[in-house]
Amino acid sequence: MLTRLNYRRLSKPDKGAVLRYLERTTGYSRQQITRLVGRWRADGKLLVKRHRAPSHGWVKKFDDRDVALLAETDNLHGTLSGPATRHLMARAVAVFGDIRYARLATISVGHLYNLRKRAGYLDRRRVFTKTQPTTIAIGARRAPAPDGRPGFIRIDSVHQGDQDGVKGVYHINAVDCVTQWELVATCEKISEAYLLPVIEALLAGFPFPILGFHADNGSEYINHKVARMLDKLAAEFTKSRPRHSNDNGLAETKNGANIRKHLGYSHIPQRFAAEVNAWCAKHLNPYVNFHRPCLFAETITDRKGKTRKRYPLKLVQTPFEKFASLPDAEKFLRPGVTLGGLRSQTTALSDNDAAEQMNQARQKLFLSINRRSRKAA
Repeated sequence: MLTRLNYRRLSKPDKGAVLRYLERTTGYSRQQITRLVGRWRADGKLLVKRHRAPSHGWVKKFDDRDVALLAETDNLHGTLSGPATRHLMARAVAVFGDIRYARLATISVGHLYNLRKRAGYLDRRRVFTKTQPTTIAIGARRAPAPDGRPGFIRIDSVHQGDQDGVKGVYHINAVDCVTQWELVATCEKISEAYLLPVIEALLAGFPFPILGFHADNGSEYINHKVARMLDKLAAEFTKSRPRHSNDNGLAETKNGANIRKHLGYSHIPQRFAAEVNAWCAKHLNPYVNFHRPCLFAETITDRKGKTRKRYPLKLVQTPFEKFASLPDAEKFLRPGVTLGGLRSQTTALSDNDAAEQMNQARQKLFLSINRRSRKAA
């Protein structure tokens, strides 16, 4: 093309047009085109340069004998680290006079690991390691920070016993960090098909919007479906940190104080999950939130800066009383929920009447489950 267009005699603008044309048709960059044109102007022709490897080729410094010797050494010592293995082979030559290690004694640590990947090494010594855990980038690993706002809940699962290798029902316990407002639901299994509808119903059952969701590191909560559900609610997703047992401590204490206390540890077959869940929604949850007092802490800081928590009698309140005592409590409520409506649920029954109704319904439920379980057996 350069010869046909008589490139040497073209004006500078025309030469620029030719270079742009060649750049477009060949796919070369402008710098490559400029270098090729420079070679053509110097030599009058363009030839493909082929680089030929040296006749002797690449020489391996470490052959198959060295690889076999390395595998034997690793087999004897249990595959030590690269620097430790390198030191052993240097000692074999310098201290014990074993000339077989003469080449390996000079190997770099990085290339030692390359030899361990060769086929000859793997044929002699194949090492299997345990599966390495993968990090799931779902949720922030920290404790929730409600700053006095209701709507930051801690959630945990409680298993209702095994019998002859058969799993029982699972209770899902969600507790608000500030008010200790607690909702319990029961499902057959903790797989996504059963658990997601229960979590959605629990979150919708709180009288205030959910601003934060904190769980331990169980896969029933740390998964993408739960994360997408919380994204729709614009709620932050946090999970417990290692060696910080208090991150989810509130839910753990409520597991024993409410669920185990009222439902015990005995096996409940999974087919009765709907009935247990109905009892929780109708009796347990109203009793816990409107009639059962909870202890709330006050933090005292001494002159040395040490903080201590106390639980004075004046701060013993039901979850509803705690919520109603918050400044501007009504602004935290969901649309359509009023403080007066919640207060009417508190005064509908006395504390003793609510507890009595709950106990009678629980006894009736357990008798029904026990009778039908025996028939099934």
